Amino acid sequence: MDDSVYVGNAGRDAALDRGWLLGHFKEAGDPRHSTDVEIKWGVHPKGDERAAWVRGEARTALLVLISGRFRVELPGRTVVLAEQGDYVVWGRGVDHSWHAEEESVVLTVRWPSVPGYGVRTA
Repeated sequence: MDDSVYVGNAGRDAALDRGWLLGHFKEAGDPRHSTDVEIKWGVHPKGDERAAWVRGEARTALLVLISGRFRVELPGRTVVLAEQGDYVVWGRGVDHSWHAEEESVVLTVRWPSVPGYGVRTA
């Protein structure tokens, strides 16, 4: 087996790490470890929403709708992704939040991969 290759299933692997498939949070030596980029396979039930806005964003992000209907909230603007393949990109410094208007699957790519943005739960 080649330790520099990982083969998986986004749906199954995402369930193990809050949707995240690749990023700084994977163990060093794992081919999915990266400080350059993060990739998330987000599966969201209808009504799911981010618990708090991301403030002081230091990353650029791309969010692509795979299925469902997904709303991204940005300062002064709401973007609704309604058709498969709809996407939104926002840059560093752009605060954001989101809400799943229907059961949704979204692919998120963020760069660079830096710690400090997880929502803290009690």
